[in-house]
Amino acid sequence: MKVHKLSDHYQTLGVSREASADEIKKAYRKLARELHPDVNPDPAVQDKFKEITAAYEVLSDSQKRQSYDMGGSAFGGGGFGGGFSDIMDAFFGGGGSRGPRPRMRAGQDSLIRVQVDLHEACFGTEREITVESAVVCPKCTGSGCIDGGQPSTCAVCRGRGESQQVVRSVIGQVMTSRPCNACGGYGSVIQNPCRECAGEGRVRSRQNIQVKIPAGVETGNRIQLSGRGEVGHGGGPAGDLYVEIVEIDHDYLIREGDTLHMSLSVSMSAAAIGTTVTVESLDGPVEVNVKAGTQSGTPIAIKGKGMTRLRHGGRGDLVVHVEVQTPTKLSREEEELLKKFADLRGEKSGDAHVKNPDGGIFSKIKGAFTK
Repeated sequence: MKVHKLSDHYQTLGVSREASADEIKKAYRKLARELHPDVNPDPAVQDKFKEITAAYEVLSDSQKRQSYDMGGSAFGGGGFGGGFSDIMDAFFGGGGSRGPRPRMRAGQDSLIRVQVDLHEACFGTEREITVESAVVCPKCTGSGCIDGGQPSTCAVCRGRGESQQVVRSVIGQVMTSRPCNACGGYGSVIQNPCRECAGEGRVRSRQNIQVKIPAGVETGNRIQLSGRGEVGHGGGPAGDLYVEIVEIDHDYLIREGDTLHMSLSVSMSAAAIGTTVTVESLDGPVEVNVKAGTQSGTPIAIKGKGMTRLRHGGRGDLVVHVEVQTPTKLSREEEELLKKFADLRGEKSGDAHVKNPDGGIFSKIKGAFTK
Protein backbone atom coordinates (compact mmCIF):
# COMPACT_ATOMS: atom_id res chain seq x y z
CA MET A 1 0.00 0.00 0.00
CA LYS A 2 1.42 3.41 -0.92
CA VAL A 3 1.73 5.86 1.94
CA HIS A 4 1.42 9.57 1.19
CA LYS A 5 3.70 11.71 3.32
CA LEU A 6 1.94 14.62 5.01
CA SER A 7 3.48 18.06 4.72
CA ASP A 8 5.39 19.33 7.76
CA HIS A 9 3.73 22.55 8.96
CA TYR A 10 6.90 23.68 10.73
CA GLN A 11 8.98 23.28 7.56
CA THR A 12 6.26 25.04 5.57
CA LEU A 13 6.59 28.13 7.77
CA GLY A 14 10.35 27.73 8.18
CA VAL A 15 10.34 27.52 11.99
CA SER A 16 11.57 24.97 14.51
CA ARG A 17 9.25 22.73 16.51
CA GLU A 18 10.17 24.71 19.63
CA ALA A 19 9.13 28.03 18.05
CA SER A 20 6.99 30.33 20.19
CA ALA A 21 3.57 31.60 19.12
CA ASP A 22 5.07 35.00 18.28
CA GLU A 23 7.80 33.42 16.14
CA ILE A 24 5.20 31.41 14.22
CA LYS A 25 3.09 34.52 13.68
CA LYS A 26 6.06 36.55 12.43
CA ALA A 27 7.12 33.78 10.04
CA TYR A 28 3.60 33.53 8.60
CA ARG A 29 3.25 37.27 8.12
CA LYS A 30 6.58 37.45 6.32
CA LEU A 31 5.66 34.62 3.94
CA ALA A 32 2.14 35.96 3.45
CA ARG A 33 3.50 39.28 2.24
CA GLU A 34 5.82 37.52 -0.24
CA LEU A 35 3.28 35.01 -1.53
CA HIS A 36 0.13 37.12 -1.49
CA PRO A 37 -1.86 36.80 -4.77
CA ASP A 38 -1.83 40.58 -5.16
CA VAL A 39 1.97 40.49 -5.17
CA ASN A 40 2.51 37.31 -7.19
CA PRO A 41 -0.44 35.99 -9.26
CA ASP A 42 1.41 32.81 -10.30
CA PRO A 43 -0.98 29.83 -9.64
CA ALA A 44 1.89 27.80 -8.15
CA VAL A 45 2.61 30.61 -5.70
CA GLN A 46 -1.10 30.81 -4.81
CA ASP A 47 -1.01 27.11 -3.91
CA LYS A 48 1.98 27.80 -1.69
CA PHE A 49 0.05 30.66 -0.06
CA LYS A 50 -2.81 28.29 0.76
CA GLU A 51 -0.29 25.83 2.18
CA ILE A 52 1.28 28.33 4.58
CA THR A 53 -2.17 29.56 5.60
CA ALA A 54 -3.25 25.99 6.42
CA ALA A 55 -0.04 25.47 8.39
CA TYR A 56 -0.58 28.65 10.34
CA GLU A 57 -4.18 27.71 11.15
CA VAL A 58 -2.86 24.58 12.88
CA LEU A 59 0.23 25.96 14.63
CA SER A 60 -1.45 29.16 15.85
CA ASP A 61 -4.07 27.14 17.75
CA SER A 62 -2.58 25.58 20.91
CA GLN A 63 -4.94 22.57 20.91
CA LYS A 64 -4.48 21.83 17.22
CA ARG A 65 -0.73 22.24 17.55
CA GLN A 66 -0.63 19.81 20.46
CA SER A 67 -2.64 17.27 18.47
CA TYR A 68 -0.36 17.77 15.47
CA ASP A 69 2.80 17.37 17.58
CA MET A 70 1.46 14.08 18.96
CA GLY A 71 1.73 12.53 15.53
CA GLY A 72 -1.50 13.38 13.75
CA SER A 73 -2.94 16.28 11.85
CA ALA A 74 -5.03 18.82 13.70
CA PHE A 75 -7.65 18.17 11.01
CA GLY A 76 -7.34 14.38 11.06
CA GLY A 77 -4.96 12.12 9.21
CA GLY A 78 -1.99 10.00 10.29
CA GLY A 79 -2.02 6.40 11.63
CA PHE A 80 -4.40 3.60 10.50
CA GLY A 81 -4.94 5.24 7.13
CA GLY A 82 -7.16 7.96 8.55
CA GLY A 83 -6.40 8.28 12.21
CA PHE A 84 -7.88 6.87 15.38
CA SER A 85 -10.33 9.77 15.44
CA ASP A 86 -11.65 8.65 12.04
CA ILE A 87 -12.37 5.16 13.41
CA MET A 88 -14.22 6.71 16.35
CA ASP A 89 -16.15 8.88 13.90
CA ALA A 90 -17.24 5.77 12.02
CA PHE A 91 -18.55 4.12 15.18
CA PHE A 92 -20.11 7.12 16.88
CA GLY A 93 -21.57 9.12 14.06
CA GLY A 94 -18.64 11.39 13.27
CA GLY A 95 -19.43 11.11 9.57
CA GLY A 96 -22.39 13.43 9.97
CA SER A 97 -22.17 17.06 8.93
CA ARG A 98 -20.74 19.43 11.49
CA GLY A 99 -20.84 22.58 9.41
CA PRO A 100 -18.20 25.30 9.07
CA ARG A 101 -16.51 26.62 12.16
CA PRO A 102 -16.72 30.36 12.80
CA ARG A 103 -13.77 32.59 12.07
CA MET A 104 -14.62 34.77 15.02
CA ARG A 105 -13.44 33.33 18.35
CA ALA A 106 -13.42 34.69 21.87
CA GLY A 107 -10.13 36.13 23.05
CA GLN A 108 -8.01 34.96 25.96
CA ASP A 109 -7.74 36.52 29.40
CA SER A 110 -4.63 38.51 30.26
CA LEU A 111 -2.74 38.94 33.53
CA ILE A 112 -0.52 41.80 34.66
CA ARG A 113 1.10 42.32 38.07
CA VAL A 114 1.17 45.71 39.76
CA GLN A 115 3.30 46.64 42.77
CA VAL A 116 1.81 48.79 45.54
CA ASP A 117 3.36 50.02 48.77
CA LEU A 118 1.76 49.48 52.17
CA HIS A 119 0.18 52.94 52.25
CA GLU A 120 -1.47 52.38 48.85
CA ALA A 121 -2.65 48.92 49.93
CA CYS A 122 -4.22 50.39 53.06
CA PHE A 123 -5.98 53.42 51.61
CA GLY A 124 -6.39 52.44 47.93
CA THR A 125 -5.09 54.27 44.90
CA GLU A 126 -5.42 54.69 41.13
CA ARG A 127 -2.71 53.49 38.81
CA GLU A 128 -2.15 53.87 35.09
CA ILE A 129 -0.80 50.65 33.62
CA THR A 130 0.54 49.94 30.17
CA VAL A 131 -0.50 46.65 28.57
CA GLU A 132 0.34 45.12 25.22
CA SER A 133 -2.38 42.88 23.85
CA ALA A 134 -4.36 41.98 20.74
CA VAL A 135 -6.90 44.56 19.57
CA VAL A 136 -9.25 44.68 16.59
CA CYS A 137 -7.31 45.46 13.42
CA PRO A 138 -8.02 49.11 12.60
CA LYS A 139 -7.44 48.49 8.90
CA CYS A 140 -10.02 45.77 8.30
CA THR A 141 -12.07 46.16 11.54
CA GLY A 142 -11.72 42.44 12.23
CA SER A 143 -12.84 40.98 8.89
CA GLY A 144 -9.32 39.98 7.88
CA CYS A 145 -9.97 41.16 4.32
CA ILE A 146 -8.40 44.04 2.49
CA ASP A 147 -10.39 47.15 1.47
CA GLY A 148 -13.61 46.19 3.23
CA GLY A 149 -13.90 42.82 1.45
CA GLN A 150 -15.45 39.66 2.84
CA PRO A 151 -14.33 36.02 2.82
CA SER A 152 -15.52 34.10 -0.24
CA THR A 153 -17.15 30.68 -0.20
CA CYS A 154 -14.62 27.87 -0.40
CA ALA A 155 -14.69 26.30 -3.88
CA VAL A 156 -13.56 22.91 -2.57
CA CYS A 157 -16.12 22.26 0.17
CA ARG A 158 -18.70 24.79 -1.15
CA GLY A 159 -19.11 26.40 2.22
CA ARG A 160 -19.64 23.23 4.24
CA GLY A 161 -16.28 23.55 5.99
CA GLU A 162 -15.61 19.83 5.71
CA SER A 163 -14.97 17.13 3.20
CA GLN A 164 -15.98 13.49 3.15
CA GLN A 165 -13.84 10.64 1.97
CA VAL A 166 -13.52 6.89 2.17
CA VAL A 167 -10.49 5.65 4.11
CA ARG A 168 -9.18 2.22 4.93
CA SER A 169 -8.86 1.29 8.58
CA VAL A 170 -8.54 -1.78 10.78
CA ILE A 171 -12.28 -2.32 10.44
CA GLY A 172 -12.36 -1.89 6.66
CA GLN A 173 -13.47 1.05 4.55
CA VAL A 174 -15.30 3.82 6.36
CA MET A 175 -16.72 7.17 5.36
CA THR A 176 -15.26 10.03 7.37
CA SER A 177 -15.74 13.76 7.55
CA ARG A 178 -12.95 16.14 8.35
CA PRO A 179 -12.33 19.88 8.11
CA CYS A 180 -11.67 21.02 4.58
CA ASN A 181 -7.94 21.38 3.91
CA ALA A 182 -8.49 24.25 1.51
CA CYS A 183 -10.30 26.55 3.95
CA GLY A 184 -9.25 25.02 7.26
CA GLY A 185 -12.84 24.16 8.15
CA TYR A 186 -14.16 27.72 7.91
CA GLY A 187 -16.21 27.15 4.77
CA SER A 188 -14.80 30.36 3.35
CA VAL A 189 -11.46 31.62 2.12
CA ILE A 190 -9.89 35.05 2.53
CA GLN A 191 -8.61 35.65 -0.98
CA ASN A 192 -7.15 39.07 -0.22
CA PRO A 193 -5.94 39.15 3.40
CA CYS A 194 -5.48 42.45 5.13
CA ARG A 195 -1.82 43.42 5.01
CA GLU A 196 -1.96 44.89 8.50
CA CYS A 197 -3.09 41.72 10.31
CA ALA A 198 -2.38 39.06 7.63
CA GLY A 199 -6.05 38.02 7.71
CA GLU A 200 -6.24 37.42 11.45
CA GLY A 201 -8.52 40.38 12.18
CA ARG A 202 -6.44 41.57 15.12
CA VAL A 203 -3.07 43.19 15.76
CA ARG A 204 -0.81 43.78 18.75
CA SER A 205 -1.11 47.18 20.34
CA ARG A 206 0.11 48.97 23.47
CA GLN A 207 -2.45 50.90 25.48
CA ASN A 208 -2.69 52.72 28.80
CA ILE A 209 -5.46 51.73 31.22
CA GLN A 210 -6.54 53.43 34.46
CA VAL A 211 -7.00 50.93 37.28
CA LYS A 212 -8.70 51.72 40.58
CA ILE A 213 -7.08 49.73 43.38
CA PRO A 214 -9.44 49.39 46.38
CA ALA A 215 -8.37 49.91 49.99
CA GLY A 216 -7.33 46.75 51.83
CA VAL A 217 -5.79 44.77 48.98
CA GLU A 218 -2.85 42.46 49.60
CA THR A 219 -0.47 40.30 47.59
CA GLY A 220 -2.36 37.80 45.44
CA ASN A 221 -5.61 39.78 45.17
CA ARG A 222 -6.79 40.20 41.59
CA ILE A 223 -8.84 42.99 40.08
CA GLN A 224 -10.95 41.91 37.07
CA LEU A 225 -11.39 44.31 34.17
CA SER A 226 -14.04 42.80 31.90
CA GLY A 227 -13.39 42.98 28.17
CA ARG A 228 -9.91 44.49 28.52
CA GLY A 229 -8.00 41.30 27.65
CA GLU A 230 -7.00 39.85 24.26
CA VAL A 231 -9.35 40.36 21.30
CA GLY A 232 -10.14 37.01 19.69
CA HIS A 233 -9.32 35.74 16.21
CA GLY A 234 -11.44 37.36 13.55
CA GLY A 235 -12.12 40.34 15.80
CA GLY A 236 -13.94 38.15 18.33
CA PRO A 237 -14.96 39.43 21.79
CA ALA A 238 -12.07 40.27 24.09
CA GLY A 239 -11.26 38.30 27.22
CA ASP A 240 -10.79 39.87 30.64
CA LEU A 241 -7.73 41.59 32.06
CA TYR A 242 -6.70 40.58 35.58
CA VAL A 243 -4.51 42.94 37.62
CA GLU A 244 -2.69 40.99 40.35
CA ILE A 245 -1.48 42.90 43.40
CA VAL A 246 2.09 42.56 44.66
CA GLU A 247 2.62 44.38 47.96
CA ILE A 248 6.06 45.87 48.62
CA ASP A 249 7.55 45.28 52.09
CA HIS A 250 7.55 48.30 54.41
CA ASP A 251 10.72 49.50 56.14
CA TYR A 252 9.51 48.81 59.69
CA LEU A 253 5.81 47.87 59.57
CA ILE A 254 4.92 44.20 59.17
CA ARG A 255 1.47 43.21 57.95
CA GLU A 256 -0.50 40.26 59.30
CA GLY A 257 -3.96 40.34 57.73
CA ASP A 258 -5.55 43.61 58.87
CA THR A 259 -3.08 44.00 61.78
CA LEU A 260 0.17 45.93 61.56
CA HIS A 261 3.15 45.19 63.79
CA MET A 262 6.15 47.33 64.65
CA SER A 263 9.05 47.02 67.08
CA LEU A 264 9.82 49.87 69.52
CA SER A 265 13.12 49.99 71.36
CA VAL A 266 13.11 51.81 74.74
CA SER A 267 15.78 52.21 77.36
CA MET A 268 15.80 50.21 80.56
CA SER A 269 15.15 53.32 82.66
CA ALA A 270 12.29 54.49 80.40
CA ALA A 271 10.63 51.08 80.64
CA ALA A 272 11.01 51.14 84.42
CA ILE A 273 9.55 54.59 85.08
CA GLY A 274 7.28 54.80 81.99
CA THR A 275 7.33 57.17 79.05
CA THR A 276 5.37 58.40 76.05
CA VAL A 277 6.94 57.88 72.62
CA THR A 278 5.80 59.27 69.25
CA VAL A 279 6.02 56.82 66.35
CA GLU A 280 5.22 57.20 62.65
CA SER A 281 2.21 55.17 61.49
CA LEU A 282 0.43 55.02 58.12
CA ASP A 283 -1.77 57.86 59.42
CA GLY A 284 1.17 60.00 60.54
CA PRO A 285 2.59 60.50 64.06
CA VAL A 286 0.83 58.66 66.90
CA GLU A 287 1.70 58.51 70.60
CA VAL A 288 2.53 55.23 72.35
CA ASN A 289 2.10 55.17 76.12
CA VAL A 290 4.74 52.89 77.66
CA LYS A 291 3.60 52.23 81.20
CA ALA A 292 6.00 52.05 84.13
CA GLY A 293 7.39 48.54 84.55
CA THR A 294 6.79 47.49 80.95
CA GLN A 295 8.67 44.27 80.17
CA SER A 296 10.52 43.48 76.96
CA GLY A 297 8.16 41.87 74.43
CA THR A 298 5.06 43.56 75.80
CA PRO A 299 2.56 44.34 72.98
CA ILE A 300 0.75 47.69 73.02
CA ALA A 301 -2.29 47.86 70.70
CA ILE A 302 -3.34 51.13 69.07
CA LYS A 303 -6.90 50.71 67.86
CA GLY A 304 -7.88 51.54 64.29
CA LYS A 305 -4.37 52.28 63.00
CA GLY A 306 -3.89 49.02 61.15
CA MET A 307 -4.95 47.96 57.62
CA THR A 308 -8.30 48.64 56.01
CA ARG A 309 -10.49 45.53 55.84
CA LEU A 310 -11.18 44.73 52.20
CA ARG A 311 -14.93 44.63 51.42
CA HIS A 312 -15.86 44.82 55.13
CA GLY A 313 -14.74 48.35 56.02
CA GLY A 314 -13.15 49.48 59.23
CA ARG A 315 -9.52 49.00 60.15
CA GLY A 316 -7.41 46.66 62.22
CA ASP A 317 -4.94 47.61 64.96
CA LEU A 318 -1.34 48.72 65.05
CA VAL A 319 0.50 46.56 67.61
CA VAL A 320 3.71 48.03 69.02
CA HIS A 321 6.08 45.43 70.48
CA VAL A 322 8.32 46.94 73.16
CA GLU A 323 11.95 45.87 73.32
CA VAL A 324 13.75 46.95 76.48
CA GLN A 325 17.41 47.68 75.80
CA THR A 326 19.86 46.63 78.52
CA PRO A 327 23.11 48.63 78.42
CA THR A 328 26.18 46.59 77.52
CA LYS A 329 28.84 49.06 78.64
CA LEU A 330 28.67 51.07 81.85
CA SER A 331 30.91 53.75 83.25
CA ARG A 332 32.21 53.29 86.79
CA GLU A 333 29.75 55.90 88.06
CA GLU A 334 26.80 54.19 86.28
CA GLU A 335 27.81 50.83 87.68
CA GLU A 336 27.96 52.22 91.22
CA LEU A 337 24.54 53.82 90.80
CA LEU A 338 23.01 50.53 89.62
CA LYS A 339 24.53 48.66 92.54
CA LYS A 340 23.08 51.23 94.90
CA PHE A 341 19.71 50.86 93.10
CA ALA A 342 19.88 47.06 93.56
CA ASP A 343 20.69 47.48 97.26
CA LEU A 344 17.70 49.76 97.72
CA ARG A 345 15.48 47.04 96.15
CA GLY A 346 17.09 44.30 98.17
CA GLU A 347 18.35 42.55 95.05
CA LYS A 348 21.44 40.37 95.06
CA SER A 349 23.72 39.79 92.06
CA GLY A 350 23.04 36.07 92.08
CA ASP A 351 19.25 36.33 92.18
CA ALA A 352 17.64 34.40 89.31
CA HIS A 353 14.44 32.42 88.93
CA VAL A 354 13.22 29.78 86.50
CA LYS A 355 9.99 31.05 84.98
CA ASN A 356 6.83 28.97 85.16
CA PRO A 357 6.34 27.25 81.74
CA ASP A 358 2.67 28.28 81.62
CA GLY A 359 3.59 31.46 79.78
CA GLY A 360 6.33 33.25 77.92
CA ILE A 361 8.98 31.67 75.73
CA PHE A 362 8.75 28.25 77.39
CA SER A 363 5.12 27.80 76.42
CA LYS A 364 5.98 28.73 72.83
CA ILE A 365 8.79 26.19 72.71
CA LYS A 366 6.56 23.54 74.24
CA GLY A 367 3.80 24.30 71.73
CA ALA A 368 6.21 23.97 68.84
CA PHE A 369 7.11 20.40 69.84
CA THR A 370 3.57 19.23 70.66
CA LYS A 371 1.89 20.29 67.40
